[in-house]
Amino acid sequence: MPNRLVGSTSPYLLQHADNPVEWWPWGEEAFAEARRRDVPILLSVGYSACHWCHVMAHESFEDEATAAIVNADFVAIKVDREERPDVDAVYMEATVALNGGQGGWPMTVFATPDGEPFHCGTYYPNEARQGMPSFRQLLHAVKVAWKDRNDEVRRTGTQIATSLAAPRALYTDGAAPTAEELDAALTLLAHDYDTAHGGFGHAPKFPPSMVLEFLLRHHARTESEAALGIVQETCEAMARGGLYDQLGGGFARYSVDEAWVVPHFEKMLYDNAQLIRVYTHLWRATGSEFARRIALQTADFVVRELRTPEGAFASALDADSADAEGHSVEGAFYVWTPAELVEVLGAEDGAWAAEVFGVTEEGTFEHGRSVLQLADDPEDFERLTDVRARLSAARGKRARPGRDDKVVAAWNGLTIAALAEAGTLFSRPDLLDAALAAADLLIAVHLGGDEDDELGDRLVRTSRDGLPGPNAGVLEDYADVAEGFLALYAVTADDAWLTFAGVLVDVILGHFVDEDGALYDTADDAEELFRRPQDPTDGVTPSGWTGAAGALLGYAAYLGSAEHREAAGRALGVVRVLAAQAPRGIGWGLAVAEAWLDGPREIAVVGPRDDDATWALYLTALMTTAPGAVVAMGDPAEDPPVPLLRDRTPVGGRPAAYVCRHFTCDAPVTDPEQLADQVLAKAVARA
Repeated sequence: MPNRLVGSTSPYLLQHADNPVEWWPWGEEAFAEARRRDVPILLSVGYSACHWCHVMAHESFEDEATAAIVNADFVAIKVDREERPDVDAVYMEATVALNGGQGGWPMTVFATPDGEPFHCGTYYPNEARQGMPSFRQLLHAVKVAWKDRNDEVRRTGTQIATSLAAPRALYTDGAAPTAEELDAALTLLAHDYDTAHGGFGHAPKFPPSMVLEFLLRHHARTESEAALGIVQETCEAMARGGLYDQLGGGFARYSVDEAWVVPHFEKMLYDNAQLIRVYTHLWRATGSEFARRIALQTADFVVRELRTPEGAFASALDADSADAEGHSVEGAFYVWTPAELVEVLGAEDGAWAAEVFGVTEEGTFEHGRSVLQLADDPEDFERLTDVRARLSAARGKRARPGRDDKVVAAWNGLTIAALAEAGTLFSRPDLLDAALAAADLLIAVHLGGDEDDELGDRLVRTSRDGLPGPNAGVLEDYADVAEGFLALYAVTADDAWLTFAGVLVDVILGHFVDEDGALYDTADDAEELFRRPQDPTDGVTPSGWTGAAGALLGYAAYLGSAEHREAAGRALGVVRVLAAQAPRGIGWGLAVAEAWLDGPREIAVVGPRDDDATWALYLTALMTTAPGAVVAMGDPAEDPPVPLLRDRTPVGGRPAAYVCRHFTCDAPVTDPEQLADQVLAKAVARA
């Protein structure tokens, strides 16, 4: 019989709905049941694309004997970390603290009926090995401790929770980083840069999307060739390695080696959204045809593989899929042998493809299979295109990886920004249309808009099948969705998107910021955990803190709002100390700080919307590489214009562009070439 997860909106929880474990969803009912029975909580946290989550589920949670132990001695709670990042954050902090700085998923936590953690770990095997106890042994040990040393266990939980809940200084003195401090951050990053393979540090290697965006902005402001070189080399290495899907486009979550050869095969929406933007911005800065190709292939992958029927974007594709024998195997959909290439392509093209894609008899992955790489573009690119198409068709007949089709507000916000920019800069209106459809879904479902245009102001975190989930949005949802709406306003000149962004940034100021300017990950009226989560460091996505700083700064530039700008500046205070310690962990904060130092520039284009001269100025403005620049376009005859456009008029009857900082403007220009010089761009005529 299905357990209590059967009604969930999370695909991850639904994967466990038929387990013999009597799972509870997170909620007061589960804790009340633990108190009634006087048993500890078993909290298991994971996500649908997590390989080791699937392994532990198969080994233990699907096992009748193990489930019987869990059901008899614990109240088991299953949490999707992508639905409840707040729950994940506070218990992961406990896990890391109790395990020498190590954490990961699946996260396995034992807690008192009041939710206070007393033992934390990650994956546990079904049989003891390599110094790890089996999961059953652990269950037995916790059961005995709870029975025989109950007071001690409860005190431990209280001590851990109290320690983690203690106030901490987060260095927010209201002073954004200086130019010298951003130069110092570049020096630290260069020291950690892998000159042989691109990227930073050693294996495993994650795409450093936010750091790359900082480096692009730093190059635009300072003309640092070192910053641009790191971006170019890293982008080339990632997209030519196995991290990138050489047939279908799109990036895997990370590489298990330092050379980007073998990925951990799950594909996450948030990675691909950020990388679309990075490669688009690299093209904008350099004109690189390679960067353009990767940006568009990745955008096409996102729209083709992750778009939901309702028009938004699903969270992820699994790493695992069924092999030819029907076994669930990591990477089965993506890897090849030389014989398989010959079978699909014939002897001559098969041998050529093996050489081009680095497929060997020994293999680069497991069991003699290889992940496709493309070390160099072959001279016969038409042949490559043909071979790719034939291999893609053959691969399409394999069992496909599963898809987590829940819609996460924050990640859709990142995707909206990426597709809006790529669609506009690459003259791909279909991509812009996809961004607009996703934004409409967020308005209708996540913000509760209705047919009468009545709009709520509080986001829900997730939806599925067009229905909102039960969990409140967190800071990153408000910040990243606002970022997406601001990007849509820039490329559409539709005032509604600026209005929607304003709704969200005002919720940030009203519910996520304390009196000192520090930000929390949850609202002041959100469910109380043993600690209110607050983490300014950027992980695989911008932190809510730095994302909010960017959205506040951009919105302030459009409105000339001192309140929003001052809030952004106070938020950037934390970047100063973190950048001096570990700039790789505050990449988006550094990118926002670059915008702060540059102004950001405010570009107002005024003229009739149907005038080609207006559009030539507008498209040139959108080509700006100036860090965090905002762009507004409108007809002065329209009323009322956004504040940035007020009192800006054509010059001599010709459309004009004004480049401003803090609403103080240079002399207007009517020539795209002159505008390009002011905004660090190339002049563009309307296509």
